[in-house]
Amino acid sequence: MGVLDNDYIRIKEKPWLISLVCTIFVVYPNVAWLYCELTFLSHQEQLNFILFTLFRFLFFWAFIWGAIRYNFMRLSTPHFLRRLGWNSLITLVAFLVYMVITHLTQNYDRFLSILVFQFIVMCLLNTLVGYITLLYSLQREKDQEIEQLRIENLQSQCNALTNQINPHFFFNALNGISALIRRKNDESTLLYVTKLSDIFRYTLQSEKKGLVTLEEELAFAEAFSHVMEVRFSGKFFVHFEVPEDKRKLRIPVLSLLPLIENTTVHNAIDRENPMHIYIQLNEEDELIISNSICPKLTPPDTNGTGLNNLRNRFKLLMNSDIRVVNDGKTFSVYLPLK
Repeated sequence: MGVLDNDYIRIKEKPWLISLVCTIFVVYPNVAWLYCELTFLSHQEQLNFILFTLFRFLFFWAFIWGAIRYNFMRLSTPHFLRRLGWNSLITLVAFLVYMVITHLTQNYDRFLSILVFQFIVMCLLNTLVGYITLLYSLQREKDQEIEQLRIENLQSQCNALTNQINPHFFFNALNGISALIRRKNDESTLLYVTKLSDIFRYTLQSEKKGLVTLEEELAFAEAFSHVMEVRFSGKFFVHFEVPEDKRKLRIPVLSLLPLIENTTVHNAIDRENPMHIYIQLNEEDELIISNSICPKLTPPDTNGTGLNNLRNRFKLLMNSDIRVVNDGKTFSVYLPLK
């Protein structure tokens, strides 16, 4: 919650303070003429006039206080004219009560036109304060709904990305384990299982994360690339060229997964065309993921949801867009970091 929200809550919880400020504004003409009027009165009349002035101030304060509380708690209409109508009715009742009290105490306001003007001003102030507060409250609720939608959207995207890795990758991983077992290479099998465990642990934990350090994401990418290297039997390579002092920069979780996977979806990978992926950092602190292009003979059945998903996540989490460069020979994606 921001500073403005905290100020809004403090102000709304203190209608007496708002009403006090409004009252001082309304009674300013009476205060300005107080000394002038006292010079023409006797000592007893001066005392009565001061007491009446104090009564007027307290009456105005109590009226504005009550009217503002009514606007805050009971008057929920978003229509300004309807709100003005209700406040006008309340103000008229307050004006009649004030006139009755002054008549019974025989303390008449010398300038009735100023008194009427003051009640009109109070009516407008009550209406504006209530209306502006209502609009701000509605805006806060709308902002909270938008933020909730952002979180839910990111969560659904992350879940979709997590589900994307599970079906086909899981079976390919099992095939990789079977191949290593048949080779009777215990050390390679153990390393493969360890990397596979790291992949699934990171994927499951990603549901609770939005941004992670580049170091965490690269560790996941290294584990994932190891599994892919085993799958393609020495025809798949990922080269990491990111300085250690830059690995504390932050990036949306699971950003590298769709980019590495896309290389296997869109490109033919064989002994004549091994796949080399380069992950580098440029001077603008953009993470560059690039690979050579060797299109498959049969176009893959894909609609680009992985890249669109990644672009939307960067817009939401990083407030920036990714860049895609395809010169026909090399496919590169630039990911902004922060």
